[in-house]
Amino acid sequence: MLFWIIALALSGVVALALAAPLLRPGQEAGSNADLDFYRNQLAEIEADRARGLIGPDEAERARAEIGRRLIAADRAAREPRMQSRGPVWPVALFGGVVVIGGAIWLYADLGAPGRPDAPLSERLEMARELRADRPSQAEAEAVTPAMQAAAPEEYLAMVEQLREAVPERPDDLTGWQLLSRHEAALGNYAAAARAQERVIEIKGDDASFEDRLALVDRMVAATGGLVTPESEALLARLLDADPDAAGPLYYMGLLQAQIERPDLAFRYWKRVIERGDPASPHVELARAQIGRAAALAGVDYTPPSAPGPSAADIAAAQDMDPAARDEMIRGMVDGLAARLAESGGAAPDWARLIGALSVLGETDRAEAIWSEAQQVFAGTPDLEQIRDAARKAGVAE
Repeated sequence: MLFWIIALALSGVVALALAAPLLRPGQEAGSNADLDFYRNQLAEIEADRARGLIGPDEAERARAEIGRRLIAADRAAREPRMQSRGPVWPVALFGGVVVIGGAIWLYADLGAPGRPDAPLSERLEMARELRADRPSQAEAEAVTPAMQAAAPEEYLAMVEQLREAVPERPDDLTGWQLLSRHEAALGNYAAAARAQERVIEIKGDDASFEDRLALVDRMVAATGGLVTPESEALLARLLDADPDAAGPLYYMGLLQAQIERPDLAFRYWKRVIERGDPASPHVELARAQIGRAAALAGVDYTPPSAPGPSAADIAAAQDMDPAARDEMIRGMVDGLAARLAESGGAAPDWARLIGALSVLGETDRAEAIWSEAQQVFAGTPDLEQIRDAARKAGVAE
């Protein structure tokens, strides 16, 4: 309430300052100040003539000119003051309404009217409290709704067999890896995280960076996107091993965004975008969220363009004969397919691959990629983007 009182008072002061010239009584053309000025000029001319600074003829001409102006000023001073200031009050009132109303409207549109005062020290303290009050991994998983992605009956039966068989062979590394991967494909991220933990236990010191990052991926997904203290501890160890790794940097930025530190989230995600492999899904996630973080942090930032064929590549392709052009396109498509098979990728890459295969007439491959995408992106909003590409390619309903 105090803020609004101060804001309205300041707006009123500005409005009065703007309206003051309109409300001031009309000033006469010839005022006492004007008469005094001309009289002083006459006295100065007499003084200059007496000192010999000007001649008698020049002094006479100056006296005549100033005398003419003095008579005009005296006549104007005797005339009635300006009449009827009627239209001035409505104009002043309208100006005040525009200034005060416009200021309120702009703040309501661009500001945060319902948000209390938050000095920097209080905001930092709030961020520390939010970080300290996060639920544990188990608590967060317990309140996150379970998801079961749609999948063919044969696939569900296969995963059920894994669930029954793998726990009976606790040291079967391949079995636990398969179980972790397929539970994640079905959206059972908590179960996938438990299976991935077992993978890392079996591997011990031989567990790779990718194995541990996959565990973080599943843990964060299992909590609906919340970075818990357990996830943060794993991320810290991953960043110790590779300070520029896109995955851990992305999740650390996500943590900062969740505790109301968009300034730090922006710094992490900027590093992800500018240093990470453009093919990494974590880079795509950072690209999708950095705009809001930058705006909240008060930073004007435009991410660098995503990599793609250059203008020179396109021009070269247009100049090729059809056979050579098809050969080049097939090489690009095969490269994209190999990259997705080895390290995965974002939904737009999968959609682009399906569309490219359709253009090349390789419908069977497009259908196979669509089937695999349904497993990889099951239960995620990204699946719809790939489904649209599959429909256009004629391999999905």
